[in-house]
Amino acid sequence: MPLSEHEQRLFDQIERSLAEDPKFASAVRASDPRFHARRRLLVAAFVIVTGLALLVYGAVSQNTPLGVAGFVVMLGSAAFAMQSRRRIQAPDLKSVGGTASRRTRQSRKSGGFLERLEDRWRQRPEGHR
Repeated sequence: MPLSEHEQRLFDQIERSLAEDPKFASAVRASDPRFHARRRLLVAAFVIVTGLALLVYGAVSQNTPLGVAGFVVMLGSAAFAMQSRRRIQAPDLKSVGGTASRRTRQSRKSGGFLERLEDRWRQRPEGHR
């Protein structure tokens, strides 16, 4: 149902006042999980670069444990970055006033391939026989 002109003007005015409020903007940003996931992604990138520097320094100074530690830091940070990236791309499943659930596939019949083909054959439109 579309809003009336008066309701639309009120809505626009409320939107402008909320956009200009820095406290409100920071509160909304703080509750957004994607914001935190982006920050974790940046931290992970910085730690990957640090791990690479440790690896190179360990190789140059012929300090094998330092090089291995740098590699482990890079590997762990890359895993952390991938997890943060998935959180950025994942849809938010929160629901207001209800419960959120994921759709599941319908359970398939216990029959095999031939039974499914026979069912499809029986369910096809009449004009194709």
